Amino acid sequence: MNTDRLPYWLKIVIAIVICNLVGLAASTVTIDAIPGWYASLNKPPFNPPNWLFAPVWTLLYVLMGVSAAMIWQIGMNRKDVKHALSVFGIQLMLNGIWSYLFFGFQNPLLALIEILFLLGMIILTIIRFKELKPISAWLMIPYLFWVSFASILNFSIWMLN
Repeated sequence: MNTDRLPYWLKIVIAIVICNLVGLAASTVTIDAIPGWYASLNKPPFNPPNWLFAPVWTLLYVLMGVSAAMIWQIGMNRKDVKHALSVFGIQLMLNGIWSYLFFGFQNPLLALIEILFLLGMIILTIIRFKELKPISAWLMIPYLFWVSFASILNFSIWMLN
């Protein structure tokens, strides 16, 4: 199937749905761990309230999806587009894996190591997207900031426990 023929709006919808499906899959291990294991952890004073995470992640997944759709719209016949979207796909996979490591395996240290790889892939995604369509890179900046904050939070939780 030649996805280049899909209307731009449909590419945006597909990309947003894919990103949010990763979040939904990750939530399967997160939801059960929050009232039990996660509630029992020592957390730093800057730990956000639990209700904040779902709306923030939903917004970030929307921005990520729009950003990826912008790159997809350039055309999948281009090697640089395929590479940029491959890097995006890797970081999205790492995004989902983090929840399984932190909440599913209840292993903040392993999750911390993994989130550092995620940060690197987000930065690489931003670089690749900027080369193709700078606005798509800018849409990834809130995600980079949030995952940077999450990394500090992850580190703090690991240290406190």
